[in-house]
Amino acid sequence: MFENSNLFYIITTNMEGNYTYINNRYKKVFGEIHGKVVGQPYHITMHPDDSSICESVSKKCFEYPNRVFPATIRKHDGKGGYVFTQWEYKAILNDDQEPAGIFCFGYDITKFQNTSNQLSDALQTLDRQEDILTDIAYNQSHIIRKPVANILGLGLVLENMDMDPSLKSLINMLVESTHELDLAIKDIVDKANNL
Repeated sequence: MFENSNLFYIITTNMEGNYTYINNRYKKVFGEIHGKVVGQPYHITMHPDDSSICESVSKKCFEYPNRVFPATIRKHDGKGGYVFTQWEYKAILNDDQEPAGIFCFGYDITKFQNTSNQLSDALQTLDRQEDILTDIAYNQSHIIRKPVANILGLGLVLENMDMDPSLKSLINMLVESTHELDLAIKDIVDKANNL
């Protein structure tokens, strides 16, 4: 039924882990890279680190022969990289209900995996930006506002002292400008905290 599928891979392996069957889709995609696949060990087409996944999932298949188990496996793309594939594994039992091999049904998820990686990268970037904004808000509200508040306080003290009217006018302008700067800093901190 799926012998000539354009989307799905079907493979079977024996108990020694050698390919006993591959459909045309698998042959077209991975046979061009690895040559004659049937009879070869299952791991020739995959990332070395994923062999342990296959072994673990296959073991579960034999522990629970009526169930299907998923696995994500990276396969060589023939260009030095890998394609991501999603599989469902099922135990093959002989007539005496003894383990005879593994049946695997899979498909390519590389595009989805790349999209997922891009989404993950975007989320990490957003997290970093949020950390930066938090740091900016903290600096604005604590480090920058402190000297502004000190200048404002000193200006208010000077405003209440007896002095020459022209000097008092300069101090009033200083207090007014410092107060405007303080409000601008508070506005920046509020915006950063509400992002």
